[in-house]
Amino acid sequence: MSATKIETQTAPQRSIRLVVAGVMLAMLLAMLDNAIVGTAMPTIVGELGGLSQVAWVVTAYALLSAISTPVWAKLGDLFSRKPVFLTAIGVFIVGSVLAGAAWSMPALIGFRALQGLGAGGIAVSAFALIGALVPPRERGKYQGMTATTMAIGTIGGPLLGGVITDGLDWRWAFYINIPLGLLAFAWSFWMLDLPVARKKVTIDYAGIVALATAIAALVLVATWGGVEYSWLSVPILGLIALAVAAVSAFLAIERKAVDPVIPLEIFRSRNLVVSALTALVGGVVMFGAILYLPLFQQTVQGASAANSGLLLLPMMIPLLIVSQIVGKRMSATGKYKIYFILGGGFLTAGTALLTIVDAGTGRLATGFAMALIGAGLGFAMQLSTAIAQNSVDMKHIGAASGATTLFRTLGGSLGVAAFGSLFTRALHGHVPADGYGYLEAFAAGTGYVFLAATIICALGFIVSWFVEEVPLRGKAPEPAVRVGTTAEAQPETVS
Repeated sequence: MSATKIETQTAPQRSIRLVVAGVMLAMLLAMLDNAIVGTAMPTIVGELGGLSQVAWVVTAYALLSAISTPVWAKLGDLFSRKPVFLTAIGVFIVGSVLAGAAWSMPALIGFRALQGLGAGGIAVSAFALIGALVPPRERGKYQGMTATTMAIGTIGGPLLGGVITDGLDWRWAFYINIPLGLLAFAWSFWMLDLPVARKKVTIDYAGIVALATAIAALVLVATWGGVEYSWLSVPILGLIALAVAAVSAFLAIERKAVDPVIPLEIFRSRNLVVSALTALVGGVVMFGAILYLPLFQQTVQGASAANSGLLLLPMMIPLLIVSQIVGKRMSATGKYKIYFILGGGFLTAGTALLTIVDAGTGRLATGFAMALIGAGLGFAMQLSTAIAQNSVDMKHIGAASGATTLFRTLGGSLGVAAFGSLFTRALHGHVPADGYGYLEAFAAGTGYVFLAATIICALGFIVSWFVEEVPLRGKAPEPAVRVGTTAEAQPETVS
């Protein structure tokens, strides 16, 4: 008789937290990038030229990120999530290296598209990994980590971008991703230990092409409409027609596909539909607030642009606090509907207060409105993914994560585009006779932006009441994390 030791597959909560921390590091990498690059863009244009092509630096990234999100999600469902996640990180790192070495604006745009491809995979794979590693009932305990990552990315990005722009070469706006990316890659490579799916699969190429075409058309409409072209111009109307045709083709293809890229059956769940719509509302408000509130604070209230990330603290601090509280309460009680409803209510109240801003509105008033918006996001935004994942079988958890992530991305893109049109019209409709007149016009444009946001949030608030409080699953169906030396080895006697 001889004895051998077999490593247990049960990991302590501390080990899971370590794994999730590595996943969050990769998410932070993608979040920081856009803010850092945005701060460095004036310097980049000064060296590379191509001012007329600057918008494409952002558009290419957003376009590939949105298009690739559901594809990465499906690949994670078909195969193991670990290699898909690591591949996405690797693509992002390669894109960062090439972007930092860019010799012209067209080259930079192409390499930014490669970065966006990786970023789409990082975001959706991160949410799917958390769904696979942590049962829904326990997921609230990790919600605060996601909110913290979001806050650090939103606040730290502009600050880090300013430091890089002032003290280093602009290329370090991209090279900074290399050490962070390699750390996230190594951490996840070592700590993640998920089973590899070995099965015959059929890739839904036709569905991928149709979906990519629809998303690309929508993002381009959102980016160009009212800016590059008028909303009733031939290019915009043509893109809208293309989007409608592509969506129709996609639905027809998915009904017959063996392994559809987005299984339509998941939308039979009321909770998944509500979660996706809530994610869309969250994307609209989040991106709109991040873009237009600092502009209002700097232009009308005279805040310093040097620390623009800090201007969002009144929104981010409540988001962090509320996310932590809601996560713990959800894990303790299994209840979540009330938080969804409160999220919609707080978002509607916060955006409504910003509809009445004028040139004399002080920072205390805007700060209070921002705190309400932050609390609303803390209540509802992270819950949308958790509820969506709880609404489907484990085999579709990637698709559910992809759907909510895609709706959040499209909400941000479409919302910011519509806001931009309203804001620009308010400014162009006013010829200022003096400086104060311009400030009034700027404040009016901001008010119009948040009037549109209020209407969207009110609709989201109504939708939130339709959430069904389905009991949260208590056991994680997928193992497991590599616990290494912290695992308790149990002896087994064999002959």
